[in-house]
Amino acid sequence: MFDEANSYKKTKFAEYQLKKLPYSEKLRLQTEREQKQLAAKYAAIAAARVTPTGDDLYHLGLLHWIAENLDGTAESFRKYLAFETPPADKAQTSRSMIVIIAAKQKNFDEAAKILAEYIKNEPVKMSERARMEIELAKAYLAEKNFAKAAPHATEAYRAAKTLLNKDNTVTVRGLDETLDAGMLLFESHKATGNIKDADSALDDLRKSAAAVGSPSFYYYAADKLITYQIETGRKNIGLETYLTSMIQAGKELPSKPTQMDAIERLKKREKHYKLLGETAPEFSGIDQWFPGESRPFSGLRGKVVLLDFWATWCGPCFDAFPSLEEWHQDYVADGLVILGVTRYYGNADGFPADNPNEIEFLKRFKIKHRLSYDFVVVKEQTAQQAYGATGLPTTVLIDRKGVIRYIESGTNPTRLIEMREMMLKLLAEK
Repeated sequence: MFDEANSYKKTKFAEYQLKKLPYSEKLRLQTEREQKQLAAKYAAIAAARVTPTGDDLYHLGLLHWIAENLDGTAESFRKYLAFETPPADKAQTSRSMIVIIAAKQKNFDEAAKILAEYIKNEPVKMSERARMEIELAKAYLAEKNFAKAAPHATEAYRAAKTLLNKDNTVTVRGLDETLDAGMLLFESHKATGNIKDADSALDDLRKSAAAVGSPSFYYYAADKLITYQIETGRKNIGLETYLTSMIQAGKELPSKPTQMDAIERLKKREKHYKLLGETAPEFSGIDQWFPGESRPFSGLRGKVVLLDFWATWCGPCFDAFPSLEEWHQDYVADGLVILGVTRYYGNADGFPADNPNEIEFLKRFKIKHRLSYDFVVVKEQTAQQAYGATGLPTTVLIDRKGVIRYIESGTNPTRLIEMREMMLKLLAEK
């Protein structure tokens, strides 16, 4: 039962590929929901066994974990550890799962106790150590206990870095966990205003990326350092870091293709770096603003403005719509203004259209997708060019003083969380 539930997502996506079903966020969420339901069903069957074996308890814990039943997971692994003498590796995995759950539930005493037991026993797997420390760092950060978060973030980063080049093979998990742990270390220092150590954490992430030859990882770390420096009032240093990062990419990454990949990613952000911390430029060439009335950004001072550059043909743009509408409904009273910014593309629903027909299509589109915030339609690409919004979607956040504080292109669950956090931060600034 466990094997079937565990491989469910992989099996289903293989089926989707054979059926040529296009990937979408909706399809991913649906498949994950089905996997959880299957795991919960099998967990109920397994839990009904009158005399379960140790192996039954272990796999019951794993089924509960897939089903996101944290209490069931922890209870099953506690019973497993108390059941005779379990194999050392499974006992350690059970301890690691209990620590992770205790951290998620803010049960810090149990987490500390079981983590200490894990460290005393063998085998100590760096992947498990990294995940435990990551969860504890996240939990302490959420509690704003930065003094406790930093040591766990440090241990998480140390453990994760050992996974980067395991057996001379760079693993996706190793990259993800190193990035996650490194960012937690950065956030721990950032939260306490420790600029020097925060900078160092990001710089070390960049060097780690170079060591394993990952241009996307390299770009991410360099980009975070540049934007952090600008955010903390060090724009000149940030722009210097931008230039030196491109030079370093040409020296530190192992091959010409990886070097050019990182350099091109950084070059695409140059316009954004220059705009951050500056007064938002006014739009030119506005043709339609509906259902509201056209206003200059100077007239929106005192509001937090979110610009969503999008197009009807842009698939990823659709993924942001539910969040944008939710934020509009929840925070408009707090001073949030969302503007969906698009331009004329000469088509409507895949057919050629003149401007009046394209406007009518956009109005129908707005109703169909239940988007109640204003749309702004410009005649040419000048607005996109002014904001470096050549890739869609691009999101810009402007603070109450009319200053650009955030610009990013693309959308995914992590990006939406990041956007929301910055939006709430700006709304809290009075």
